Amino acid sequence: MSNLSVVKSETPGRKLETPRRNSIFTSIDLDRPGKQIGYFCVPQSPNDDAWGTVQVPLAVVKNGDGPTVLIEAGNHGDEYEGPIALGELLRAIDPADVTGRIIAIPAINVRAVEAGQRTSPVDGLNFNRSFPGDFNGTLTSQTAAYVNDYLFPIADYFLDLHSGGSSLMILPSAIIEPSPTSEGHRRNIKATLAFGAPTVVMVDNLGEMRTSTAAANQQGLIVIGSEMAGGGLVSQDALAICRRGIRNVLKHAGVLKGAPDMPAEANARVLKVPGSQGYILSDDDGVFEPISELGTEVKAGDVAGRIHFLRSPAREPVILHHPIDGIVFAKRQPGRVRPGNCCFVLANEYPEALSDDL
Repeated sequence: MSNLSVVKSETPGRKLETPRRNSIFTSIDLDRPGKQIGYFCVPQSPNDDAWGTVQVPLAVVKNGDGPTVLIEAGNHGDEYEGPIALGELLRAIDPADVTGRIIAIPAINVRAVEAGQRTSPVDGLNFNRSFPGDFNGTLTSQTAAYVNDYLFPIADYFLDLHSGGSSLMILPSAIIEPSPTSEGHRRNIKATLAFGAPTVVMVDNLGEMRTSTAAANQQGLIVIGSEMAGGGLVSQDALAICRRGIRNVLKHAGVLKGAPDMPAEANARVLKVPGSQGYILSDDDGVFEPISELGTEVKAGDVAGRIHFLRSPAREPVILHHPIDGIVFAKRQPGRVRPGNCCFVLANEYPEALSDDL
């Protein structure tokens, strides 16, 4: 492994090279031609293993000269379509069909994947709120630092595979990740449209800068996201979209031959989440009854759902109203809610993404 690493740049879209010392090592050579499936190992010293490591699955498929596409799944451990589809790709792909390099991390938040939960059971951290990471931190922070410092700098494209996890149901979608530069944003849109999902949504995570996609944007990669259903389930429809979308991005990048496979319904709906006004949050502790269905058009003031108070039968439920006109992009899955829980996410049309000027 190279001792060269990268910290987050203050200049958007630029990779700044500077060493950060660490003890992480890999079982594979990222520059060697062929297909290798192994690990990067994060040394840990828990109660039952004085000199052990956490082995995070890592794979590389390399052949000839071409771009590098970094694909990550298992960012949250209760999101399953991405890890399944990425594992299938790694088992099936022939290096002879590749021009360039695929680096794949199918279960990046490995302890959360093993536990089937959103955050790591080791340190309680959300991997997708941990960038640019810290090699002197806990497991989640160290893993984020390795991706940020060693994998982003050698990649040209970054595909981050998500679903709604256990708490949300989401329209199976490709996600446009806003770039800090106009050129980067244009490239991100083009690559995201090539994914070929029926719904495309621009989501800025309320300006959150600690996500893997935000960190990749800061280093100038072409970034594509996805949200494949959710509810802690595996959706056959979403899985089919994810399988095709991974290969489509690889074709768009030129790593696989041929044009992306674009079904008739690809990019039929291109939307954006309009900041905080697109979110409906609970103010109460109770049981959430969703009324609006995914994908439906709603108007400001329409009833979205109700929150019931089962221990206070005399108390009327609180009615939630849609704050804006839009389309229901995501809704909460569990019935139990507390103050601050996300109940709905709305999106508006985003025709600019289809402009020929991009």
